[in-house]
Amino acid sequence: MIELRRVWKVYSNGRREVVALREVSFRIGRGETVAIVGPSGSGKSTLLNLIGGLDRPSQGEIVIEGRSLGELDDDELTRLRREKIGFVFQFFHLLPTLTCVENVALPLHLAGWDRRQAQQRARELLGLVGLSGRLDHLPDELSGGERQRVAIARALAAHPPILLADEPTGNLDSRTGGEILALLHELHERLGTTLLIVTHDAQVAASCARTLTLRDGQIVADSAAGAP
Repeated sequence: MIELRRVWKVYSNGRREVVALREVSFRIGRGETVAIVGPSGSGKSTLLNLIGGLDRPSQGEIVIEGRSLGELDDDELTRLRREKIGFVFQFFHLLPTLTCVENVALPLHLAGWDRRQAQQRARELLGLVGLSGRLDHLPDELSGGERQRVAIARALAAHPPILLADEPTGNLDSRTGGEILALLHELHERLGTTLLIVTHDAQVAASCARTLTLRDGQIVADSAAGAP
């Protein structure tokens, strides 16, 4: 499903280089739930962005469902992100002038779905995350937990096999964060998605079957049995 082979990410401003990731290698199988943990600055979000095709590695190879991202041009990479990967972020990133249905339907419009089909799919997903009564609300009319539910529904719009979540509970109180975490795992069970969560929260990490620990841009621990 997901494989990284000796991946490096180096940032340069012309005067100095910063190594964000160094020689990172691992495999994640279909349907796994994986937490990515480590101190601030260890490379967690950089790693998630590379897996999601939002950035490209300086060296090494990333393979998603048998396709090497380095062999894809920008249009092909955009298509792969749209079809294979859903993103959930800490700060929701909902468009404030669009209703819940319109926010969830937007990526489907961009993928070429007609308006009626896209809105029907959006309504189904909002029902799945418990927001059938909020279809026509704007983001400012929702609680933080409800906004995150909308963001999760949007991430699932195109039936992606991979869901990447970057601190999905980090901007929520503990009770609401627990509800969002439970929802993510419920959706994982129902839809069979492969779930990767970047988190600082030990409870969130413990809820996943596997934990990858990053420090100074390197994988220093992998809880998977038999992992190198």
